[in-house]
Amino acid sequence: MADKQIMLTGFRPTGRLHLGHLHGNIMNMLKYQKEYKNYFFLVDWHALSTEYQNPENIKNNLIECITDLIALGIDPEITHLYRQSDIIQIPELTLYFSMITPLSWLQRCPTYKEQVKELKAKDLSTLGFLSYPVLMAADILIINADIVPVGEDQLPHLELTREIARRFNSLYGQYFKEPKELLSKSTRVIGTDGRKMSKSYGNAIFLADDYKTIKEKIRQMITDPKRIHPTDPGHPQVCNVFSFYKLYQDNKIKEIENRCKRGKIGCIKCKDEIAQIIYDSLKDFQERRRQLAKDSGYIYKILEKGKNHVCEVSSRTIKEVREKIGID
Repeated sequence: MADKQIMLTGFRPTGRLHLGHLHGNIMNMLKYQKEYKNYFFLVDWHALSTEYQNPENIKNNLIECITDLIALGIDPEITHLYRQSDIIQIPELTLYFSMITPLSWLQRCPTYKEQVKELKAKDLSTLGFLSYPVLMAADILIINADIVPVGEDQLPHLELTREIARRFNSLYGQYFKEPKELLSKSTRVIGTDGRKMSKSYGNAIFLADDYKTIKEKIRQMITDPKRIHPTDPGHPQVCNVFSFYKLYQDNKIKEIENRCKRGKIGCIKCKDEIAQIIYDSLKDFQERRRQLAKDSGYIYKILEKGKNHVCEVSSRTIKEVREKIGID
């Protein structure tokens, strides 16, 4: 029987998880965690690339994030959960990759340009922020991952990882795999302001939100600007709220689309309805999370176990890399 392929994904611990994380790639993690060797980790060094002026919350956020993942159904018995900064071999591999990565590869990255534009309140003119994709490549290639669940916005980063792997292999001999993407069903979850959902943009619906909070956030969303009265025909294709129906009521989407077009439901009622559906989908998760939060020691034990395993794998990678470069 062939060995299972390796699947890896990381989360930035800048706070509790939100619907963008859930539908971005956690659904794939849950769906496929028994089919692959799983490595899921918290990218606290990546978090520092934008939060370096206020790093004090990163550790607490990391624990909150791990707790969320387990409460959602990530099984620590079949998944290696770990903290990026516990794997000391990652920065060494990042250094080697930085020696062979042209500056132009980093400057052309669309995600880099987007975040510089959107996060104007933060000084992102740093080497750490520019070289984010090189660190990401080291995260992935330190364990030679086969599959990486990503959202659409992360595809350029993953392609850069493949380019770095190809260049290393060309210079020093074949060693690294070229990881493939595993795209989620929803590649870009819209936030309450119409942009990509992100804590940084202040437009996120969090998995921990109660019904009242979700309802208030959904009610802020723009629906159909041409629709004046509740009985006016709607245009769901331009409605941000309709995107949530595609996520949660896909089996009824034609019926929901038609009632909007016929003016059978007003926008406020439609918003409150999807808010209830979203909240109901999160109730089991929220109860499991309350139980997990009572034993923080359990989370630290999981992280220690993950660290020990990943350090063994990463040490073997670094040994091979040093030999191929010729500095060992």
